[in-house]
Amino acid sequence: MSIDLFEAESFLTRHGRLLDRRRFELLLGRGSTDAVLAALDGYRNPDGGYGWGLEPDLRAPESQPGGALHAFEVLAELGAVTTPRSAQLCDWLESVTLPDGGLPFALPVADGRGSAPFWVEADPTESTLHSTAFVVGVALRVAVHDRAVADHAWIERAIAYCLGEIEKLDAAPHAIALAFTIQFLDALSDSRPAEAAALLERLGRYLPEDGVVPVAGGSPDEAIRPLIFAPLPGRPARRLFSDAVINADLDRLAAAQHEDGGWRVDFASYSPAAELEWSGYETVRAVSVLRANGRT
Repeated sequence: MSIDLFEAESFLTRHGRLLDRRRFELLLGRGSTDAVLAALDGYRNPDGGYGWGLEPDLRAPESQPGGALHAFEVLAELGAVTTPRSAQLCDWLESVTLPDGGLPFALPVADGRGSAPFWVEADPTESTLHSTAFVVGVALRVAVHDRAVADHAWIERAIAYCLGEIEKLDAAPHAIALAFTIQFLDALSDSRPAEAAALLERLGRYLPEDGVVPVAGGSPDEAIRPLIFAPLPGRPARRLFSDAVINADLDRLAAAQHEDGGWRVDFASYSPAAELEWSGYETVRAVSVLRANGRT
């Protein structure tokens, strides 16, 4: 099943935030890394972290671990192009890391209106595997090309914390935490292949045969699907799924393009702005995954 790239770009032109429009241009080979970085800088704070709704359901301006996740996602898309912003973000993360090496799910916000309650009500004094894995997993993708990130003291502390918490697991974590933990181990496999492989095999036991894990407490049809756990071919996490499961999910993702050209997320948004921004973000993600898997 094919997708309509022209309509996808038109959707982003009409509804996407500038950052996602620049990311889409870069994905299609027509943009520039400077334009992407300029758009990302709009969400950056003087402390080196990112806020201002870069995580769409966290509208507050303060720098947050969720903002760091999305910033590193963008920085990873630059490939071999490096920027001092990456190491500066590691500096900020080091400044908010708790004594055990982990990150809190979120830091305090002055005005939580328009933000999801789970961000606003998070305990800033408690580390979570969920938040630490989602940041360091993407940071490791940047570290492949950026020695300043690979050698940063923060990243080693975060890796150690995540590995320790994974070793403690004796039951399946929440679906979203499971996804970020698998993504972290997949990224870690570039530098610690044997250690990551053993833990990936262990976490793989929590995956059902069809690879679809419902999100407890989420929207009725919300689930983490195979292409979220393992979006890229040839990666260690992909070995957790059969070819048939991956192909079926690729078919599903391609078929999910709406008549207006965009894709939608399957979870609830907490403001009208977030709903639109998630749609633009998901449109870029869907095309990126389909293209990486030879479907465009």
